[in-house]
Amino acid sequence: QVQLVESGGGLVQPGGSLRLSCTASGSIFTIGDMGWYRQAPGKGRELVASRTTGGRTDYADSVRERFTISRDNAKNTVYLQMNSLKPEDTAIYYCNAVLRAYVASPFTPYWGQGTQVTVSS
Repeated sequence: QVQLVESGGGLVQPGGSLRLSCTASGSIFTIGDMGWYRQAPGKGRELVASRTTGGRTDYADSVRERFTISRDNAKNTVYLQMNSLKPEDTAIYYCNAVLRAYVASPFTPYWGQGTQVTVSS
């Protein structure tokens, strides 16, 4: 069984910073892309940032130049450094990993439970 466990969310003032972490554990043969999505109240889930095992990154336009995604492949961990936070960044942030649980398994997306990020004065 695969688990993605997130940490690092919380309440921060506008202009502040937070760092999210997500570690994948359990039955894992190999991990492909890892990334972060978010869902604000009344809105759909959207991609925030993603990173391949080779280091290629993709960002939502709204967070480019403010957020940085990184990963430690040896630890099956992905990070999201969030700077210059704005109230509109308030959302539940979900970790995503596309991985193969066994050698014969297809690549399958897995999700974390979500961590709340609130940006407010």
